[in-house]
Amino acid sequence: MHIIETYFECGGFDHRFLQGGISVYLWNLSIAFAGAGHRVSVVTPAHGRLAELRASYDLETLDYEDAYELPLVLDPDTWGERFPAEVGIPLTTTAHRLRLAGVDLYFLSNELLDALPDRFYPPYHSKGHDLVFFKPLAYQVDTVRFVRARFGGEKALVHAHEPYYHYLMPAAFRADPSKLVVGTVQSNMPITKKVYRPKVERLLRFLDAPVTLPAEEAGQGEPSLRGAYQQRTHLHYEYGPGHVGVYDLVADDADLVDFLSPGHLEFYTDFAGTPFEEPFRRLPVHETVRRNAHKSFVGGCAIGERWTAPERPAVDRAAVLGRLGLDPALPTFFHNARYAVNHKGQLELFRAVDRVLTEGLAANFVLRCLSDDGIGDPYIREVVERHKDRIHLECERVAEERIMAYAASSDFCLFPSKFEMDTFLIAQGEAMAMGSVPIATAQLGMAHFGHVADPLNTPEATGFAVNRSFAEDDSLLADALARRIQEAAALLRERPEEYARLRENSIATARRFTWEHTARRHLDAFLPLWEGQRPARDVPLLLRHGWFDLLPEEAYEQHGDAIAEAAARLGDADAYARCRPLDPAARRALFEAAWARADFGRCARAAAGDPELLARLDARHSVADGRLTYRLAGAARVEAVTWAEPVTAGRRGTAVHRATETGPGEFTLDLEELPYTGGELDLLLTLADGRSAWDVVRHG
Repeated sequence: MHIIETYFECGGFDHRFLQGGISVYLWNLSIAFAGAGHRVSVVTPAHGRLAELRASYDLETLDYEDAYELPLVLDPDTWGERFPAEVGIPLTTTAHRLRLAGVDLYFLSNELLDALPDRFYPPYHSKGHDLVFFKPLAYQVDTVRFVRARFGGEKALVHAHEPYYHYLMPAAFRADPSKLVVGTVQSNMPITKKVYRPKVERLLRFLDAPVTLPAEEAGQGEPSLRGAYQQRTHLHYEYGPGHVGVYDLVADDADLVDFLSPGHLEFYTDFAGTPFEEPFRRLPVHETVRRNAHKSFVGGCAIGERWTAPERPAVDRAAVLGRLGLDPALPTFFHNARYAVNHKGQLELFRAVDRVLTEGLAANFVLRCLSDDGIGDPYIREVVERHKDRIHLECERVAEERIMAYAASSDFCLFPSKFEMDTFLIAQGEAMAMGSVPIATAQLGMAHFGHVADPLNTPEATGFAVNRSFAEDDSLLADALARRIQEAAALLRERPEEYARLRENSIATARRFTWEHTARRHLDAFLPLWEGQRPARDVPLLLRHGWFDLLPEEAYEQHGDAIAEAAARLGDADAYARCRPLDPAARRALFEAAWARADFGRCARAAAGDPELLARLDARHSVADGRLTYRLAGAARVEAVTWAEPVTAGRRGTAVHRATETGPGEFTLDLEELPYTGGELDLLLTLADGRSAWDVVRHG
């Protein structure tokens, strides 16, 4: 099989030519495919680094020259009057081949692809100001043209990465019977990420791609309150009219869609338990997901060979920690991530560390927050200074050996990532492979690492989970981290045999994620496609996601037990009633299942005709004397969300008003302090298990 890997960068073979983790992923996967006996070509920009490549490697300049004008239709709302409605950028593309480790790497070079040689990626502030912003778009067009010219009618599978960097490619190759396209979702970029529709239409015409774009969303540009709130969650952003979703383009036109972990796929399919779950179901992209869900598979990701080698490197813990000014006799906690306070939960991490050390915990914290600009946050600096004999903060790039030594010298690793932005989290797996027991959020994209809520009573557990978080400066997360750090230190001190069990589980779990295994999972999906087999929608897929409306009529007779089980799990009385009697006992069970998930719409349908259940449903909130009282035993936080004053012309934001906890599972809110004069009031609930859900109070 000929696999053509393509992404905006592929310098994983040499640290001088890489900027991001996808580059490392792409190279490791490519050599694993080649090692399995397949022909592998990589197509990527040269980024103005041809001279350095030529100085270090046997780089061959090919007999390829492609002169054309890249047509760009510009969004006037972004590019204003400084630029015409359409611009053409003259480009002359050359290609250069490097053969390395059984892989052919093709580096494309032209005036735009060679821009930004030090950073590769255009800075966000170039949008609307500098046409270099379209460098990734030129990469897509050049890749399509090069693959067509170089590999012509030759059968090949094009494996492209990250929808924003390949959304033109599936459509461009759709009519070519010799090319199969697999798109990989690498990050949890908002699934509603959009680009300017006229620009896409013009480029697809230029590429002779006869594809009809998804229809324009009705009411686009008129955000709902719950939709507008999502900007706070980093899960969704509103767009005005004239845009098209990049995930829609990939999912509809690719042959398969690849994800990095089972939790990553699960999250990106349903957004279950997040503040975006309910608004997502109302958006057209939800139908895109359902329409194409049978194409999705988990190719997976892996941890580098140095970390998963049979023998762990010998590390002198006393020397490593001693050089940092820390006491090697104390429990040691390790964090390793880029400096991103919202993504990586670092504000809550420092709040928790400050708290436990102030309360007297004797422990070390080796905290790596990678930042080329240092860390200027005064609060973080204050915490480090206050506990300078217990905290080592590091933000510079260092050799991998040093990071391995830190991980091997630690007892626990801290990964409190938020907003479900991590899809595999290699850094956590690396630390675990060195024997560090994880304390990490229960994000679905990290669930494969085996940290759980009750690790001491879970034989296969690797470490401690804290609830997912979708709020900035989240006090619930900071509190949970502080508790887990105290529990972990006590476990190490008082129950060393239990700690040893978690540590061995942690090592064994992390070391299963090899590139050979990842390549095999991809090939298990690629080979049937190569042989002409197409994935098809089946009943288990529909039931897994509760898509009862998509079930064929005969399924209710053929799969009655499975449908009833899925309906009972979700509290769906309508689906349950189609295959089982909806007697009082069934109604109560369905009600409880929906109640536990704060799905009050399904609660109401299950409670129909049952006065006791209806009374319980009504009693969850009441309004008296200008105050709202909300009662839900499983709630950890209740917030009212209202419209705020416009932050920019024509764009309203949202305001959040946190209710006061007045007792176990009881919260009160002074309505006179809100811009609320009756009608519907939207409430965002955070449940004790970390799930988020919406409720509404209707009051006259």
